[in-house]
Amino acid sequence: MILAMAGFAFEDLFIKMLSTYFPISEVIIILGFTGTVVFLIIALLQRAPIIHKDLLNKHVIIRTICELLGAVFFVTAIALTPLSSATAILQIAPLLVTIGAVIFFKEKVGWRRWTAVFIGFIGVLLIVRPGFEGFMPASIFALLGSVFLAARDLATRAMQVKLPSVTIALYAFIAFGISGILIIPFNSPMVIPTSNQILYFIGASAFGVIAYYSLVISSRIGEMSVISPFRYSRIVFAMLLAIIILEENPDSLTIIGASIVVVSGLYTFVRETVLKKSQ
Repeated sequence: MILAMAGFAFEDLFIKMLSTYFPISEVIIILGFTGTVVFLIIALLQRAPIIHKDLLNKHVIIRTICELLGAVFFVTAIALTPLSSATAILQIAPLLVTIGAVIFFKEKVGWRRWTAVFIGFIGVLLIVRPGFEGFMPASIFALLGSVFLAARDLATRAMQVKLPSVTIALYAFIAFGISGILIIPFNSPMVIPTSNQILYFIGASAFGVIAYYSLVISSRIGEMSVISPFRYSRIVFAMLLAIIILEENPDSLTIIGASIVVVSGLYTFVRETVLKKSQ
């Protein structure tokens, strides 16, 4: 899980650097269809089904749509806002899953976890700072990305199909690439990448594939109550890369807000684990 989070942080770094030279639509198209080719090859090697009736399952469709929207909004946030703050806001997703579980699965959440969710949102407000001088309207894209990625996780939980992970990933990348095509009219004209910029695209794709596969492996062989808290290591890697490579300088409110979000999320995981053991 730590390897996966490090991979995603490096992928985000490359996306941030690429967004300086290319429209967001082009970055999404290239990364989406590069990932499609990679996972298509993996699916063929593993003899996983490329076409399957379960792909028409409503939860699979909802998951795919939420993943592509979440990715589009988060990539946009990375391009338009500091990497450190965009990644910090993304950490609110597990708390949104807690709210979604109550709404859609009728799970019982006690006052302790509700308090953690409320405090987590206070942390996000410290990062976004609506109505204050440091407010960046583009941070809304990170919030929207978090909402749709949380919805993706809820749809995954609701899925009753046995599709291989590689098949689901394949169609997620196809949808991601298509979404880039759909937003072309809202972006500047495409640019032909130089040889050095092609290396950036290769780096982003390579780290993305490694991260995704590491995530799948950790989810299959580890207990979720044990590995889930390590998702928050992503913000550590992202902060370090943003400071060292991008020379960002997160202010004290951003760091405090990120810390509050992480602690709130960790508490919800710990509380859920305690409740499951007591049942």
